[in-house]
Formats: sequence, C-alpha cells, structure tokens
Amino acid sequence: MEKIEHSTITTNGINMHVASIGTGPVVLFLHGFPEFWYSWRHQMIPLSSLGYRCIAPDLRGYGDTDALPSPMSYTTLHFVGDLVGLLDHLGVDQVFLVVFSHALQQKSSLIF
Repeated sequence: MEKIEHSTITTNGINMHVASIGTGPVVLFLHGFPEFWYSWRHQMIPLSSLGYRCIAPDLRGYGDTDALPSPMSYTTLHFVGDLVGLLDHLGVDQVFLVVFSHALQQKSSLIF
C-alpha cells in the first residue's frame, strides 16, 4: 500500500507486525476481532499527510504477529504489555488512540 512501511518488532515475548506511515504526533490504531492493521489503511494515509505518524500493529494472534497456542496468552494484561513494549521500542511517550471492535459496537448499542 502506498508509502506504508512494515516492520516486525519483538515485544513482550512475541514478534509483532507493525504498519506505519508519516511523522509527527502519533496516532495508534488498534483493531478488533476479526480484523488486522489493514482495516485502518484508509485513515492512515490521509492523517499522515496532515502531519501525523500513524501506527497500526497486528495484535497478538492476528495478521503477521505471532499466534501463541495457549488461550491463557491472550489476556488483557498480555495485550497491554505488547502495546507498552511497542511504544517503548518506538520511543513514543504519548499517542492519540483510535480503537474499533465489533464487540464494543454491539455492547454500546445495547447500552444506548
């Protein structure tokens, strides 16, 4: 995809695939089930042209990031540890966080 760079970093005991583009303040895009970084491609390119560094990792078990065999390796603490390690590796202290999950969408429609 145009100008989007791909890398693999080691974080929290896994190899994580990361797609990124741009420079400036960081926008971290997180996908939900059953998607991966590619879900954010239409947002990443325009935001990067406005001066943002857009980062979209494949979360553990998705896309090109390692999938571990044990269900116990997919707790919230594991996901948070992966993201803290990613941001530490990139030297990022602050992000604008963008999250989408079909599960959250369904829950929010039940709440409202």
